[in-house]
Amino acid sequence: MKSFESTYSRRAFLALAAGLSVPSWALRAMGAVNAAAPGAMEAQEPAATNAGAAENADAASARPACKPLRRAIPKTGETLAAVGLGTWQGLNRAHLEDSKAVLARFVELGGELVDTAPMYADAESAIGDIVGALDLRERLFLATKVMSTGREAGREQMRKSFEYLGITRLDLMQVHNLVDWRTQLETLRELRAAGTVRYAGVTHYLAGAHAQLEGIVKDEDVDFVQVNYNIGVRDAEKRLLPLAADRGVAVIINRPYEEGELFGRVRGATLPAWAAEIGCASFGQIFLKYILSHPAVTCVIPGTDKVAHVEDNMGAGCGAMPDAGQRKRMTDWFDAL
Repeated sequence: MKSFESTYSRRAFLALAAGLSVPSWALRAMGAVNAAAPGAMEAQEPAATNAGAAENADAASARPACKPLRRAIPKTGETLAAVGLGTWQGLNRAHLEDSKAVLARFVELGGELVDTAPMYADAESAIGDIVGALDLRERLFLATKVMSTGREAGREQMRKSFEYLGITRLDLMQVHNLVDWRTQLETLRELRAAGTVRYAGVTHYLAGAHAQLEGIVKDEDVDFVQVNYNIGVRDAEKRLLPLAADRGVAVIINRPYEEGELFGRVRGATLPAWAAEIGCASFGQIFLKYILSHPAVTCVIPGTDKVAHVEDNMGAGCGAMPDAGQRKRMTDWFDAL
């Protein structure tokens, strides 16, 4: 899935990012791979933690002993483990050893997609250090974002992301929260054509942006769309998810626990008896399986800084997914809480 980096590919990317001409031979050598916008930065997608999930999950059952669910990227047919890892307020240099344990366990359990961004404090550099120390590059699908206004600012931000991550080839670069998306998406297409970025995408974390995302998915050449969706906020089901499936665009789901609010809804509740029918040992797994059971979803990215939560999250990729009738029962149960 990944290729080895070369001195030539690094030089070529840096030249391209700087807006310099790059010889064709250098472009061929490049392997297939955010300063914020002026003014107040938009709030970022919140940490998706399993607060309270451990109370409802048996410790042993939280450790999946299964082959994780995989989903295909429509444009290429390449498959990904359907449960990924978000890093907003999760992995960081302040708790590097804990972050290393989280990422190591994630990979051990079959996880691949790690989603980050320059706005997530020092997550990119922490990931770069951990990936290098544990030699994980060939086992991960790395995704980051650009959130800048202007062509050169965007290129510089992307150059820094590559430097922090310690790579010259990135699996997925995304335009974060649609900031200056036309400009940045043009750059992403250039980098994708050069082979420096393997896939290009766009993201947002609010339902109010779905109409704009729909327009981009419908009219633009993108490989991925990242959007908020969970059992409590189901707006994406109306048009965006069906449209992505129809257009062959892969879908990453952020905010799967709605900033932890979903766990507040079930605090003090008993795990429903039907949870066992769909292989769920915790409320967190119920929430994730609801998302994963939508056929348009490629990957969900709950974030955490705890190994136990990684184990619980990865367990959601085990066993059968809820069918239409079971999904209806899940939403009826949640809405009645």
